Amino acid sequence: MKVFLTRLTILILVLGLLGIGVWWYGQRHAPAPVSYRTAPVTRGDLVATISATGTVEPEEVVDVGAQVAGIIDALGQDPRHNGKLIDYGTPVEQGTILAHIDESLYRADVDTMQAQLDQAKANAQHAEADLGQLQAKLYQAERDWQRAQKVGPSDALSQNDYDQFYANDAIAKANLAVGKAALAQAQKGIAQAQATLKRAQTNLGYCTIKSPVKGVIIDRRVNIGQTVVSSLNAPSLFLIAKDLTRMQVWASVNEADIGNIHPGQPVTFTVDAYLGQVFTGEVGKVRLNATMTQNVVTYTVEVTTDNSSGKLLPYLTANLRFEVSRHQDVLLVPNAALRWYPQPSEVAPAIRATPATRERDAHGAGGAPEGRATRGTVWVHDGQFVRPIAVQIGLSDGTMTEIQSAELRDGTLVIVGANTRESGGTDTTNPFIPQLFNRRPQPPPQ
Repeated sequence: MKVFLTRLTILILVLGLLGIGVWWYGQRHAPAPVSYRTAPVTRGDLVATISATGTVEPEEVVDVGAQVAGIIDALGQDPRHNGKLIDYGTPVEQGTILAHIDESLYRADVDTMQAQLDQAKANAQHAEADLGQLQAKLYQAERDWQRAQKVGPSDALSQNDYDQFYANDAIAKANLAVGKAALAQAQKGIAQAQATLKRAQTNLGYCTIKSPVKGVIIDRRVNIGQTVVSSLNAPSLFLIAKDLTRMQVWASVNEADIGNIHPGQPVTFTVDAYLGQVFTGEVGKVRLNATMTQNVVTYTVEVTTDNSSGKLLPYLTANLRFEVSRHQDVLLVPNAALRWYPQPSEVAPAIRATPATRERDAHGAGGAPEGRATRGTVWVHDGQFVRPIAVQIGLSDGTMTEIQSAELRDGTLVIVGANTRESGGTDTTNPFIPQLFNRRPQPPPQ
Protein backbone atom coordinates (compact mmCIF):
# COMPACT_ATOMS: atom_id res chain seq x y z
CA MET A 1 0.00 0.00 0.00
CA LYS A 2 2.77 2.38 0.88
CA VAL A 3 4.56 1.53 -2.36
CA PHE A 4 1.40 2.28 -4.30
CA LEU A 5 0.95 5.66 -2.58
CA THR A 6 4.58 6.53 -3.24
CA ARG A 7 4.28 5.69 -6.93
CA LEU A 8 1.02 7.61 -7.15
CA THR A 9 2.64 10.67 -5.55
CA ILE A 10 5.57 10.50 -7.95
CA LEU A 11 3.19 10.16 -10.91
CA ILE A 12 1.19 13.16 -9.79
CA LEU A 13 4.40 15.23 -9.38
CA VAL A 14 5.66 14.16 -12.81
CA LEU A 15 2.33 15.01 -14.43
CA GLY A 16 2.29 18.36 -12.62
CA LEU A 17 5.79 19.25 -13.73
CA LEU A 18 4.97 18.12 -17.26
CA GLY A 19 1.89 20.34 -17.30
CA ILE A 20 3.87 23.30 -16.00
CA GLY A 21 6.52 22.72 -18.71
CA VAL A 22 3.88 22.56 -21.44
CA TRP A 23 2.28 25.76 -20.14
CA TRP A 24 5.64 27.56 -19.94
CA TYR A 25 6.60 26.46 -23.49
CA GLY A 26 3.28 27.71 -24.80
CA GLN A 27 3.78 31.03 -23.10
CA ARG A 28 7.31 31.37 -24.50
CA HIS A 29 6.24 30.67 -28.09
CA ALA A 30 2.90 32.44 -28.07
CA PRO A 31 2.59 35.42 -30.45
CA ALA A 32 4.03 38.52 -28.84
CA PRO A 33 1.42 41.11 -27.96
CA VAL A 34 1.52 44.26 -30.06
CA SER A 35 1.20 47.81 -28.76
CA TYR A 36 0.78 50.69 -31.15
CA ARG A 37 2.35 54.12 -31.09
CA THR A 38 -0.19 56.75 -32.01
CA ALA A 39 -0.27 60.45 -32.74
CA PRO A 40 -3.30 62.74 -32.92
CA VAL A 41 -4.55 64.39 -36.05
CA THR A 42 -4.04 68.12 -35.60
CA ARG A 43 -5.38 71.22 -37.29
CA GLY A 44 -3.08 74.09 -38.11
CA ASP A 45 -1.02 75.89 -40.71
CA LEU A 46 1.50 74.13 -42.94
CA VAL A 47 4.36 75.79 -44.78
CA ALA A 48 6.38 73.97 -47.43
CA THR A 49 9.94 75.29 -47.56
CA ILE A 50 13.28 74.79 -49.29
CA SER A 51 16.31 74.76 -47.03
CA ALA A 52 19.67 76.27 -47.93
CA THR A 53 22.74 77.80 -46.32
CA GLY A 54 24.28 81.14 -47.11
CA THR A 55 26.44 84.03 -45.93
CA VAL A 56 25.36 87.45 -44.71
CA GLU A 57 26.87 90.14 -46.94
CA PRO A 58 26.65 93.95 -47.00
CA GLU A 59 24.27 95.13 -49.69
CA GLU A 60 26.89 97.42 -51.31
CA VAL A 61 30.62 97.35 -50.64
CA VAL A 62 33.28 99.77 -51.90
CA ASP A 63 36.86 98.56 -52.18
CA VAL A 64 39.19 101.52 -51.58
CA GLY A 65 42.63 101.22 -53.17
CA ALA A 66 45.73 103.32 -53.85
CA GLN A 67 46.64 104.82 -57.22
CA VAL A 68 50.23 105.64 -56.26
CA ALA A 69 53.02 103.64 -54.68
CA GLY A 70 54.75 104.48 -51.45
CA ILE A 71 54.99 103.89 -47.72
CA ILE A 72 51.96 104.37 -45.48
CA ASP A 73 53.19 106.97 -42.99
CA ALA A 74 49.90 107.73 -41.24
CA LEU A 75 46.33 106.54 -40.79
CA GLY A 76 43.31 108.82 -40.61
CA GLN A 77 41.67 109.93 -37.38
CA ASP A 78 38.45 108.36 -36.15
CA PRO A 79 35.81 111.10 -36.53
CA ARG A 80 34.11 109.92 -33.32
CA HIS A 81 37.17 109.90 -31.06
CA ASN A 82 40.03 112.37 -31.15
CA GLY A 83 43.39 110.64 -31.15
CA LYS A 84 41.99 107.27 -32.23
CA LEU A 85 42.98 105.96 -35.64
CA ILE A 86 40.75 104.60 -38.39
CA ASP A 87 40.08 100.94 -37.69
CA TYR A 88 37.57 98.12 -38.13
CA GLY A 89 33.99 99.26 -37.60
CA THR A 90 34.80 102.98 -37.85
CA PRO A 91 31.94 104.97 -39.40
CA VAL A 92 33.20 107.40 -42.04
CA GLU A 93 31.77 110.21 -44.11
CA GLN A 94 32.45 110.93 -47.74
CA GLY A 95 35.87 112.61 -47.86
CA THR A 96 37.10 111.30 -44.50
CA ILE A 97 40.89 110.79 -44.59
CA LEU A 98 41.65 107.07 -44.29
CA ALA A 99 45.43 106.94 -44.73
CA HIS A 100 48.40 108.95 -46.00
CA ILE A 101 51.25 107.79 -48.25
CA ASP A 102 54.71 109.36 -47.97
CA GLU A 103 54.60 112.23 -50.47
CA SER A 104 58.30 113.18 -50.69
CA LEU A 105 58.81 111.95 -54.24
CA TYR A 106 55.50 113.30 -55.46
CA ARG A 107 56.15 116.69 -53.83
CA ALA A 108 59.49 116.83 -55.65
CA ASP A 109 57.73 116.04 -58.91
CA VAL A 110 55.32 118.91 -58.32
CA ASP A 111 58.19 121.32 -57.65
CA THR A 112 59.98 120.15 -60.81
CA MET A 113 56.86 120.55 -62.93
CA GLN A 114 56.24 124.00 -61.43
CA ALA A 115 59.77 125.07 -62.42
CA GLN A 116 59.22 123.78 -65.93
CA LEU A 117 55.99 125.75 -66.16
CA ASP A 118 57.74 128.90 -65.03
CA GLN A 119 60.44 128.30 -67.64
CA ALA A 120 57.82 127.82 -70.32
CA LYS A 121 56.14 131.07 -69.37
CA ALA A 122 59.51 132.88 -69.52
CA ASN A 123 60.17 131.41 -72.96
CA ALA A 124 56.79 132.66 -74.11
CA GLN A 125 57.55 136.16 -72.86
CA HIS A 126 60.91 136.10 -74.66
CA ALA A 127 59.26 134.94 -77.86
CA GLU A 128 56.66 137.66 -77.55
CA ALA A 129 59.38 140.33 -77.15
CA ASP A 130 61.28 138.97 -80.14
CA LEU A 131 58.07 139.12 -82.14
CA GLY A 132 57.70 142.81 -81.29
CA GLN A 133 61.22 143.52 -82.56
CA LEU A 134 60.55 141.61 -85.74
CA GLN A 135 57.36 143.54 -86.33
CA ALA A 136 59.30 146.82 -85.99
CA LYS A 137 61.98 145.64 -88.42
CA LEU A 138 59.31 144.60 -90.87
CA TYR A 139 57.72 148.04 -90.66
CA GLN A 140 61.06 149.70 -91.40
CA ALA A 141 61.79 147.32 -94.29
CA GLU A 142 58.36 147.93 -95.81
CA ARG A 143 58.79 151.74 -95.71
CA ASP A 144 62.24 151.50 -97.28
CA TRP A 145 60.95 149.29 -100.05
CA GLN A 146 58.01 151.61 -100.69
CA ARG A 147 60.38 154.61 -101.12
CA ALA A 148 62.65 152.53 -103.31
CA GLN A 149 59.74 151.65 -105.56
CA LYS A 150 58.82 155.33 -105.98
CA VAL A 151 62.36 156.33 -107.00
CA GLY A 152 63.16 153.20 -108.94
CA PRO A 153 66.59 152.33 -110.35
CA SER A 154 68.17 155.64 -111.44
CA ASP A 155 71.10 157.94 -110.92
CA ALA A 156 69.72 158.64 -107.40
CA LEU A 157 69.26 154.89 -106.51
CA SER A 158 71.48 152.24 -107.87
CA GLN A 159 70.20 148.89 -108.96
CA ASN A 160 72.08 147.23 -106.18
CA ASP A 161 70.44 149.37 -103.50
CA TYR A 162 67.06 148.83 -105.09
CA ASP A 163 67.48 145.06 -104.91
CA GLN A 164 68.71 145.31 -101.31
CA PHE A 165 65.53 147.12 -100.17
CA TYR A 166 63.45 144.43 -101.82
CA ALA A 167 65.40 141.67 -100.07
CA ASN A 168 65.20 143.42 -96.71
CA ASP A 169 61.41 143.59 -96.96
CA ALA A 170 61.14 139.89 -97.82
CA ILE A 171 63.53 138.90 -95.02
CA ALA A 172 61.59 140.94 -92.46
CA LYS A 173 58.33 139.29 -93.45
CA ALA A 174 59.93 135.83 -93.12
CA ASN A 175 61.47 136.69 -89.74
CA LEU A 176 58.08 137.87 -88.49
CA ALA A 177 56.52 134.52 -89.46
CA VAL A 178 59.33 132.71 -87.62
CA GLY A 179 58.72 134.91 -84.57
CA LYS A 180 55.02 134.13 -84.57
CA ALA A 181 55.78 130.39 -84.77
CA ALA A 182 58.23 130.68 -81.90
CA LEU A 183 55.63 132.46 -79.79
CA ALA A 184 53.02 129.80 -80.58
CA GLN A 185 55.53 127.09 -79.66
CA ALA A 186 56.29 128.82 -76.38
CA GLN A 187 52.59 129.07 -75.59
CA LYS A 188 52.14 125.35 -76.33
CA GLY A 189 55.06 124.70 -74.00
CA ILE A 190 53.13 126.51 -71.27
CA ALA A 191 50.05 124.30 -71.87
CA GLN A 192 52.20 121.16 -71.77
CA ALA A 193 53.93 122.24 -68.58
CA GLN A 194 50.56 123.05 -66.99
CA ALA A 195 49.23 119.56 -67.87
CA THR A 196 52.36 117.91 -66.47
CA LEU A 197 52.10 119.99 -63.32
CA LYS A 198 48.42 119.08 -62.94
CA ARG A 199 49.28 115.39 -63.25
CA ALA A 200 51.99 115.70 -60.63
CA GLN A 201 49.61 117.57 -58.33
CA THR A 202 46.97 114.86 -58.84
CA ASN A 203 49.46 112.15 -57.91
CA LEU A 204 50.40 114.20 -54.88
CA GLY A 205 46.72 114.36 -53.95
CA TYR A 206 46.46 110.57 -54.29
CA CYS A 207 48.91 110.31 -51.40
CA THR A 208 45.98 111.26 -49.16
CA ILE A 209 43.48 108.38 -49.36
CA LYS A 210 39.93 109.51 -48.68
CA SER A 211 36.65 107.67 -48.32
CA PRO A 212 34.61 107.92 -51.54
CA VAL A 213 31.32 107.16 -49.77
CA LYS A 214 29.60 107.33 -46.42
CA GLY A 215 29.65 103.99 -44.62
CA VAL A 216 31.41 101.72 -42.15
CA ILE A 217 34.87 100.20 -42.50
CA ILE A 218 34.54 96.44 -42.36
CA ASP A 219 38.13 95.62 -43.29
CA ARG A 220 41.47 97.46 -42.95
CA ARG A 221 44.30 95.82 -44.86
CA VAL A 222 47.24 98.19 -44.24
CA ASN A 223 49.33 99.37 -41.31
CA ILE A 224 51.70 102.28 -40.80
CA GLY A 225 55.05 101.52 -42.42
CA GLN A 226 53.62 99.14 -44.99
CA THR A 227 54.72 99.74 -48.60
CA VAL A 228 51.95 100.05 -51.15
CA VAL A 229 52.95 98.90 -54.62
CA SER A 230 50.75 100.24 -57.40
CA SER A 231 50.40 98.06 -60.49
CA LEU A 232 47.79 97.30 -63.13
CA ASN A 233 45.37 96.44 -60.32
CA ALA A 234 45.09 98.99 -57.54
CA PRO A 235 45.97 97.41 -54.18
CA SER A 236 43.01 97.12 -51.82
CA LEU A 237 43.51 99.04 -48.58
CA PHE A 238 40.04 99.41 -47.04
CA LEU A 239 36.66 97.73 -47.51
CA ILE A 240 33.71 100.04 -46.78
CA ALA A 241 30.07 98.98 -46.50
CA LYS A 242 27.82 101.82 -47.59
CA ASP A 243 24.75 100.90 -45.51
CA LEU A 244 24.69 98.13 -42.90
CA THR A 245 21.00 98.72 -42.17
CA ARG A 246 20.31 96.79 -45.38
CA MET A 247 21.98 93.41 -45.72
CA GLN A 248 21.95 90.53 -48.16
CA VAL A 249 22.22 86.79 -47.67
CA TRP A 250 23.93 84.95 -50.52
CA ALA A 251 22.38 81.49 -50.45
CA SER A 252 23.50 78.43 -52.42
CA VAL A 253 20.42 76.65 -53.80
CA ASN A 254 20.54 73.25 -55.48
CA GLU A 255 19.52 73.08 -59.12
CA ALA A 256 16.66 70.71 -58.23
CA ASP A 257 15.05 73.47 -56.11
CA ILE A 258 15.92 76.58 -58.11
CA GLY A 259 12.72 76.30 -60.16
CA ASN A 260 10.71 77.09 -57.02
CA ILE A 261 12.68 80.27 -56.25
CA HIS A 262 11.51 83.62 -57.62
CA PRO A 263 12.04 87.34 -56.78
CA GLY A 264 9.84 88.63 -53.98
CA GLN A 265 9.52 85.18 -52.36
CA PRO A 266 9.42 85.35 -48.53
CA VAL A 267 12.39 83.86 -46.68
CA THR A 268 13.15 83.17 -43.03
CA PHE A 269 16.62 82.45 -41.71
CA THR A 270 18.59 82.01 -38.52
CA VAL A 271 22.20 82.63 -37.55
CA ASP A 272 24.20 80.86 -34.87
CA ALA A 273 25.00 84.18 -33.21
CA TYR A 274 21.35 84.58 -32.11
CA LEU A 275 19.93 81.17 -31.31
CA GLY A 276 16.17 81.04 -31.38
CA GLN A 277 15.73 84.32 -33.24
CA VAL A 278 14.25 84.18 -36.72
CA PHE A 279 15.02 86.89 -39.28
CA THR A 280 12.89 87.59 -42.33
CA GLY A 281 13.69 88.70 -45.86
CA GLU A 282 12.73 88.21 -49.47
CA VAL A 283 14.40 86.97 -52.63
CA GLY A 284 15.93 89.83 -54.57
CA LYS A 285 17.74 88.11 -57.42
CA VAL A 286 18.69 84.68 -58.75
CA ARG A 287 22.17 84.84 -60.25
CA LEU A 288 22.65 83.02 -63.54
CA ASN A 289 26.33 82.11 -63.07
CA ALA A 290 25.94 78.65 -61.58
CA THR A 291 28.80 76.79 -59.93
CA MET A 292 29.56 73.07 -60.04
CA THR A 293 31.20 71.22 -57.15
CA GLN A 294 31.61 67.45 -57.44
CA ASN A 295 28.95 67.33 -60.17
CA VAL A 296 26.48 69.25 -57.98
CA VAL A 297 25.18 72.44 -59.61
CA THR A 298 24.14 75.29 -57.33
CA TYR A 299 22.89 78.81 -57.96
CA THR A 300 23.49 81.88 -55.80
CA VAL A 301 20.28 83.55 -54.63
CA GLU A 302 20.41 87.06 -53.16
CA VAL A 303 18.06 87.55 -50.22
CA THR A 304 17.58 91.11 -48.96
CA THR A 305 16.74 91.78 -45.32
CA ASP A 306 16.35 94.75 -43.00
CA ASN A 307 19.11 95.20 -40.42
CA SER A 308 17.93 98.31 -38.62
CA SER A 309 18.69 96.58 -35.32
CA GLY A 310 22.33 96.13 -36.33
CA LYS A 311 22.40 92.54 -35.10
CA LEU A 312 23.38 90.98 -38.41
CA LEU A 313 27.12 91.23 -38.92
CA PRO A 314 28.86 90.73 -42.28
CA TYR A 315 29.85 87.17 -43.16
CA LEU A 316 27.69 85.35 -40.60
CA THR A 317 26.54 81.90 -41.72
CA ALA A 318 22.77 81.75 -42.23
CA ASN A 319 20.38 78.80 -42.43
CA LEU A 320 17.57 79.78 -44.77
CA ARG A 321 14.08 78.52 -45.53
CA PHE A 322 12.43 79.68 -48.73
CA GLU A 323 8.65 79.60 -48.41
CA VAL A 324 7.28 77.66 -51.39
CA SER A 325 3.63 77.30 -50.34
CA ARG A 326 1.43 77.92 -47.29
CA HIS A 327 -1.89 76.27 -46.34
CA GLN A 328 -3.84 77.47 -43.33
CA ASP A 329 -6.26 75.67 -41.01
CA VAL A 330 -5.81 72.17 -42.48
CA LEU A 331 -5.73 68.66 -41.00
CA LEU A 332 -2.20 67.41 -40.37
CA VAL A 333 -0.75 63.98 -39.65
CA PRO A 334 2.87 62.91 -39.10
CA ASN A 335 4.51 61.54 -42.21
CA ALA A 336 5.15 58.29 -40.32
CA ALA A 337 1.40 57.66 -40.23
CA LEU A 338 1.31 57.54 -44.04
CA ARG A 339 4.29 55.18 -44.21
CA TRP A 340 3.21 52.64 -41.57
CA TYR A 341 1.39 49.45 -42.60
CA PRO A 342 0.34 46.55 -40.31
CA GLN A 343 0.81 42.81 -40.61
CA PRO A 344 -2.18 41.03 -42.20
CA SER A 345 -3.04 39.39 -38.86
CA GLU A 346 -3.41 42.82 -37.25
CA VAL A 347 -6.05 44.03 -39.69
CA ALA A 348 -9.70 43.65 -38.70
CA PRO A 349 -11.13 40.45 -40.27
CA ALA A 350 -13.92 42.29 -42.08
CA ILE A 351 -11.42 44.73 -43.63
CA ARG A 352 -8.88 41.99 -44.36
CA ALA A 353 -11.27 40.22 -46.70
CA THR A 354 -11.89 43.24 -48.95
CA PRO A 355 -10.22 43.30 -52.40
CA ALA A 356 -8.52 46.61 -51.70
CA THR A 357 -6.87 45.26 -48.58
CA ARG A 358 -5.77 42.07 -50.35
CA GLU A 359 -4.21 44.21 -53.06
CA ARG A 360 -2.33 46.26 -50.48
CA ASP A 361 -1.25 43.04 -48.77
CA ALA A 362 0.19 41.82 -52.07
CA HIS A 363 2.18 44.98 -52.65
CA GLY A 364 3.11 45.56 -49.01
CA ALA A 365 2.59 49.33 -49.44
CA GLY A 366 1.43 51.92 -46.95
CA GLY A 367 1.29 55.67 -47.28
CA ALA A 368 2.16 57.31 -50.59
CA PRO A 369 5.41 59.28 -50.98
CA GLU A 370 5.01 62.94 -50.09
CA GLY A 371 4.66 65.33 -52.98
CA ARG A 372 4.03 62.64 -55.64
CA ALA A 373 0.72 60.92 -54.95
CA THR A 374 -2.63 62.42 -54.07
CA ARG A 375 -3.96 59.38 -52.20
CA GLY A 376 -2.74 57.67 -49.08
CA THR A 377 -3.79 55.53 -46.13
CA VAL A 378 -3.66 55.97 -42.38
CA TRP A 379 -4.59 53.34 -39.78
CA VAL A 380 -6.66 53.63 -36.61
CA HIS A 381 -7.68 51.25 -33.80
CA ASP A 382 -10.63 48.92 -34.39
CA GLY A 383 -10.97 46.98 -31.12
CA GLN A 384 -8.03 44.59 -30.93
CA PHE A 385 -7.28 45.19 -34.60
CA VAL A 386 -6.60 48.14 -36.89
CA ARG A 387 -8.43 49.41 -39.93
CA PRO A 388 -7.43 51.72 -42.79
CA ILE A 389 -8.80 55.14 -43.68
CA ALA A 390 -8.19 56.48 -47.16
CA VAL A 391 -7.08 60.11 -47.28
CA GLN A 392 -6.20 62.74 -49.86
CA ILE A 393 -2.59 63.90 -49.47
CA GLY A 394 -1.77 67.57 -49.81
CA LEU A 395 1.18 69.74 -48.88
CA SER A 396 4.09 68.38 -46.82
CA ASP A 397 6.92 70.09 -44.96
CA GLY A 398 8.95 66.90 -44.50
CA THR A 399 7.55 66.19 -41.00
CA MET A 400 3.81 66.78 -41.25
CA THR A 401 1.49 66.25 -44.20
CA GLU A 402 -1.81 67.87 -45.04
CA ILE A 403 -4.68 65.39 -45.48
CA GLN A 404 -8.37 65.49 -46.35
CA SER A 405 -10.78 62.85 -45.05
CA ALA A 406 -14.44 62.72 -44.07
CA GLU A 407 -13.71 60.22 -41.26
CA LEU A 408 -10.84 62.00 -39.51
CA ARG A 409 -11.24 64.87 -37.08
CA ASP A 410 -8.93 67.04 -35.05
CA GLY A 411 -7.66 64.82 -32.21
CA THR A 412 -8.27 61.44 -33.88
CA LEU A 413 -5.45 59.04 -33.01
CA VAL A 414 -3.67 57.51 -36.00
CA ILE A 415 -1.05 54.79 -35.75
CA VAL A 416 2.56 55.77 -36.50
CA GLY A 417 4.32 52.57 -35.39
CA ALA A 418 4.09 49.35 -33.41
CA ASN A 419 6.00 47.86 -30.44
CA THR A 420 6.36 44.12 -29.76
CA ARG A 421 8.12 42.22 -26.97
CA GLU A 422 11.05 41.53 -29.29
CA SER A 423 11.51 45.24 -29.98
CA GLY A 424 12.12 45.93 -26.31
CA GLY A 425 15.50 44.21 -26.34
CA THR A 426 17.18 40.78 -26.18
CA ASP A 427 16.18 38.38 -23.43
CA THR A 428 19.40 37.36 -21.62
CA THR A 429 17.89 34.93 -19.07
CA ASN A 430 18.56 31.18 -19.08
CA PRO A 431 16.01 29.53 -21.42
CA PHE A 432 16.15 26.29 -19.43
CA ILE A 433 14.87 27.88 -16.18
CA PRO A 434 11.09 28.41 -16.04
CA GLN A 435 10.26 32.06 -15.40
CA LEU A 436 6.71 31.75 -14.13
CA PHE A 437 6.78 34.94 -12.10
CA ASN A 438 9.66 36.87 -13.70
CA ARG A 439 8.20 37.72 -17.14
CA ARG A 440 8.56 41.32 -18.25
CA PRO A 441 5.25 43.14 -18.27
CA GLN A 442 4.15 44.22 -21.78
CA PRO A 443 3.11 47.84 -22.33
CA PRO A 444 -0.62 48.22 -22.72
CA PRO A 445 -2.01 49.24 -26.12
CA GLN A 446 -2.11 53.00 -26.57
